[in-house]
Amino acid sequence: MSHAPYLKWLHEVELSDIPTVGGKNASLGEMIQHLGKLGVTVPGGFVITVASYEAFIAHNVLDQKIRDIVAGLDVDDVENIRRTGLAARTLIKNGKFPEEIWKGILQRYDEMSQQYGQEATDVAVRSSATAEDLPDASFAGQQETFLNIRGHQDLISAVRNCFASLFTDRAIVYRESLGYDHFQVGLSVGIQKMVRSDVGSSGVAFSLDTESGFKDVVLINGSYGLGEMVVQGAVSPDEFLVFKPTLAEGYSSIIEKKLGNKDRKMVYGGEPGKPTSIIPIERAQRNRFCINDDQALEIARSVAAIEKYYSDKKGHWCPMDVEWAVDGLTKQLFIVQARPETIHSRKATDRVVEYKIDKPAEVKEIIRGIAIGDRVGAGKVRILFSLDGRGGDTDGKDFQHGDVLVTDMTDPDWEPIMKKASAIITNKGGRTCHAAIVAREMGVPAIVGCGNATDLLDTGREVTASCCEGDTGVVYEGIIPYAKEETMLSDIPETKTPIMLNVASPDLAFKFSGLPNAGVGLAREEFIINNYIQAHPLALLQHKELGDTNLSGKISYLINGYEDEEIFFVKKLSYGIAKIASAFYPNKVIVRFSDFKSNEYKNLLGGEHFEPDEENPMIGWRGASRYYSEVYKEAFGLECKAIRRVREKMGLKNVVVMVPFCRTVEELKKVKGVMEEYGLQRGKEGLELYLMAELPSNIIMAEEFSKYIDGFSIGSNDLTQLTLGLDRDSALVSHLYDERDPAVKGMLKMLIETAKRTGTKVGICGQGPSDFPDFAQFLVQLGSTPSV
Repeated sequence: MSHAPYLKWLHEVELSDIPTVGGKNASLGEMIQHLGKLGVTVPGGFVITVASYEAFIAHNVLDQKIRDIVAGLDVDDVENIRRTGLAARTLIKNGKFPEEIWKGILQRYDEMSQQYGQEATDVAVRSSATAEDLPDASFAGQQETFLNIRGHQDLISAVRNCFASLFTDRAIVYRESLGYDHFQVGLSVGIQKMVRSDVGSSGVAFSLDTESGFKDVVLINGSYGLGEMVVQGAVSPDEFLVFKPTLAEGYSSIIEKKLGNKDRKMVYGGEPGKPTSIIPIERAQRNRFCINDDQALEIARSVAAIEKYYSDKKGHWCPMDVEWAVDGLTKQLFIVQARPETIHSRKATDRVVEYKIDKPAEVKEIIRGIAIGDRVGAGKVRILFSLDGRGGDTDGKDFQHGDVLVTDMTDPDWEPIMKKASAIITNKGGRTCHAAIVAREMGVPAIVGCGNATDLLDTGREVTASCCEGDTGVVYEGIIPYAKEETMLSDIPETKTPIMLNVASPDLAFKFSGLPNAGVGLAREEFIINNYIQAHPLALLQHKELGDTNLSGKISYLINGYEDEEIFFVKKLSYGIAKIASAFYPNKVIVRFSDFKSNEYKNLLGGEHFEPDEENPMIGWRGASRYYSEVYKEAFGLECKAIRRVREKMGLKNVVVMVPFCRTVEELKKVKGVMEEYGLQRGKEGLELYLMAELPSNIIMAEEFSKYIDGFSIGSNDLTQLTLGLDRDSALVSHLYDERDPAVKGMLKMLIETAKRTGTKVGICGQGPSDFPDFAQFLVQLGSTPSV
């Protein structure tokens, strides 16, 4: 008996077979045939073709019956949608397979089991719709997957349930709203050998940054156990960012890692009729990353290879959405799904759209989470735990257009509700979970992985959800005004003077990289230390000697996922720097060593143990004077180690360094000596050293300073303060503060003339050129290269 029209082995299909096997199966077959030689491993299996689905529908005479059911659909009535979907699915679940098809399925399954030396092997049963490769993203992910299916009866039941999932509530509504014939979409089913990630790890990866659309990274989300928990958003996963250009050169190019709260995992079930179950994860395991760095790099290499293959085949950039699994028994990586990403690849790249929130000074922040998108949404909170009100005080019928949806996690059946929302807030999930993907598709701001939003928010309360402040989304009390600004890149004029950017937050670097620029003129370490490290470097190194058990407890919690305190500081700082450096690669990124004042250092965790009380910290123990001090030198060494890690381990040699607040030439020589002790040598592998020109001594002694550096960067804020002898923070003399004062301009003229004479680069990273066009013009006429 031939099963050719109804069944095919996965390795026999390819992308041209989408009409007969659906997008998901076609993609798996394509990868098996062409990407194995590049190290991409895909589990084998077989395909139940669209012809089987059509034969099943015809055998049970379901076509007209389903059409009649769907004819009564009201897409604005949640209860009606649920009744319609349930009725259509029930018809299919009660149907019977033609004998030729069910016998063929079981025969192929038995052959698979024999290949793996098992009587009844474990398989994943995955739906694959023919519409998945259409330009619109929402067709993908609408159908079901069933994991750890074993034996004839369970397999046939799972296939039937896959057929039924063509009529999920979400899929019906979506096709109806597009005017798309429900029988124009065919369904195929893939039977694929399970990967034992139930005792390993699994997750999702994208070959771009899902928020900004930045092309040069692979974003990896992962957790322990089977991958459905990450896809559904049932856990807040670990997150890795890998930079593709230096990955291709063989560097360990992980530029960011974030530890997720992986409190549960899906594993094989231990009871008949229950193929999977969800169990808690021990705290010690939660506090470790679910994969190591080598595994993250292996995933990234596979994703990059898949993206390149698809891009070459289609003749244009084709970013990919990939599901991966690491077998806990063999430690082998498998790619279990791959499809084109369809949001950012269709996004307009000729403009910059910014949302700006007008926060009052006294605004109350309620909760934070992971920002999805860069928009702002406001409205009344509506807490939902289910569409029918189970577990909560409201249900789907109560949800109004413009409400803020607050829930534990979402699933595909919620999408008619989600598209009404002004914002979506969830307790669980990461950047690649269901809520995040759908929110991006719909253009709705979402904040996921908040932890306890359903506890801290109340139905009826007015809130504003802001996703326009970087990677972190913030929920504020009340309705806060915001504005949308759109700038066409074609409207930005070209300049003869190279314009470099000032970038403080790594979270915004990918977004800013789309602006016309010549690199980064100032990347401040202080923002990274304050926001990502949070602890005083000496407190990290010496807290155990202090006898402060409260401090030691906080530091122990802070460094979860890292081997020790020093590695935590070095890696965290290196990730922040690397994210900025990768965004502007290969353009130069000038990183300024830390320039906290003693009062600012004191505000860091443990800082009170190490910082003096100074009457005027602005002109006290700051900048270069710390770096060679026997008291602080070890902490500065951590900064040097972070820079080395970025340049040597990650391959981001576009990073160069700058010394702030250096009073004398002798002081600069001492700082250079300490840098060399920690392996940072000017000129080695292109390392440049810049000096902030922000003290009158820097100007007066510019010729001597220039012998030891590659360039000056004018810090006009401090230079104005010290030239005019005033405290810029004092309201009593603030009226005298003016960067355009003739004395300040005289200083700048002197510096630029000296720099020209000595052949030393000079630019500006102060505020003046941004605020005053005439000041920028003055500098350009003198011949400096401003960065704004």
